Amino acid sequence: MATTDGNPVSFRIPSDLLAKVDEVAAALDRSRSWVVVHALGRFMDEHGAGILATARGAAELDRGESEDMDLVMEDLDRIIAAAEAKRP
Repeated sequence: MATTDGNPVSFRIPSDLLAKVDEVAAALDRSRSWVVVHALGRFMDEHGAGILATARGAAELDRGESEDMDLVMEDLDRIIAAAEAKRP
């Protein structure tokens, strides 16, 4: 997991969430930063890659880098039929 010796960042946290961060930090004898960095790291591990893949896919579609699914399925059907015809 990431350490807290990175770059300083400033953002707003709702009071109720900050209270929970403080409570966890106290229970673990860690800093707020440690708790937030670890929580953010967990989010990135669980969700970050999927979000980025979706964004990249949407950008590819916007650039016209896609294939018509019906045409792909027709090609697959032809490939399968040809392979089955070669079977003894």
